[in-house]
Amino acid sequence: MPLVFASICPHPPIIIPTIGRPTDLKIVSKTIAGMEKLAKRFAEARPLSVIVISPHGPVDFNYFTITNSPTLAGHFYNFGDFQTELIFKNDEKLIEEIGNECKKQKTPLRIANIKELDHGVLVPLYYLAKGYSSFKVVPLAYSYLNLETHFKFGQLLKSIVNSQRSKVGIVASGDLSHRLTPDAPAGYSPRGKEFDERLVELLKKKDVKGILNLDPDLVEEAGECGYRSIIILLGALNGLDWQPEILSYEGPFGVGYLVANFKL
Repeated sequence: MPLVFASICPHPPIIIPTIGRPTDLKIVSKTIAGMEKLAKRFAEARPLSVIVISPHGPVDFNYFTITNSPTLAGHFYNFGDFQTELIFKNDEKLIEEIGNECKKQKTPLRIANIKELDHGVLVPLYYLAKGYSSFKVVPLAYSYLNLETHFKFGQLLKSIVNSQRSKVGIVASGDLSHRLTPDAPAGYSPRGKEFDERLVELLKKKDVKGILNLDPDLVEEAGECGYRSIIILLGALNGLDWQPEILSYEGPFGVGYLVANFKL
């Protein structure tokens, strides 16, 4: 069964209604509307398993990391929300197959038994699970190996997904530049806006080579956290007939939030 859903999602907890104040929610209204549109696409695709690539999971410099706890749960206590909790089952069979293929191809992968989901997974799933929640979750953390290795890992995921009898989705969780304004979390750089605009433009053109070959200094200066998630996703889309659908982009609070769907 081929890949049925692919997307790029931001993960600011402030877009969760129980966290963001009414004034904050108004400021990020484009992102919320984009996520709601994406949730409709997700419900139509009805994947039975979803691989979520997060920069806030157990990231290791030299290994990709997959979490294999049978039950996965997460909350937003750290962000002042003591009400919301999300609980999912893991797809242990899919993880086993990914692990076996990584051994064959000598791809550096480690398995972590961690029940708690990070906000890079939770925020996208909060919206995606609203209209359809009958799916298992495979949490994946990227590494700091080179970009080519990330792209190839995405290709490996595609080969595994294509061998499945059930439908699978992939979510690349990540925010773009954290340096868009003087009050941005990582400080200001004019190159932050340059990075975001360039990346969105290249996605619209389906210029994967251009994305892979972005100037490393530009990427570094942007202070992003989603680039490697996107590279893995593009590897998984390699060879497929996909069309980019930019549902929203905005840069409130000095951080770039991109919501994108990939029509398959």
